[in-house]
Amino acid sequence: MITKQVSVFIENKEGRFLQVAELLKDKGINIISFSIAETEEFGMLRMVVSDPEKTVNVLKEGLYSAKLTDVITVKLPNEEGTLFGLLKVIADTGNNIRYMYTSLGDDGPIVVKTTNQEDVVKALKDKGFDV
Repeated sequence: MITKQVSVFIENKEGRFLQVAELLKDKGINIISFSIAETEEFGMLRMVVSDPEKTVNVLKEGLYSAKLTDVITVKLPNEEGTLFGLLKVIADTGNNIRYMYTSLGDDGPIVVKTTNQEDVVKALKDKGFDV
């Protein structure tokens, strides 16, 4: 399915992710999946959360730069070859994977951003993936 992801710029300094996590915890927001990519001075924190719109508002109130982005979430069983199958379906659609990350816990989805989300979702559903 296509899900809303929260992307937030955070300063690349000790404790910044902790501050974001505490802010969300205090507002009753659960982080389901996350990825951090860094540069020298800033990081990009990407998260799938329990309430994306509320999260953006909370972060903006906390003076963070945050926005919503559409991503695909796919549940994959922990079995040999399932990741290959997912990647093959995406490749067969002619789409590029911009980024991808996994979730917290055993039953969380894999998060994928592709060049054409709707084409990929349709192809994955056609091949029986839990999208």
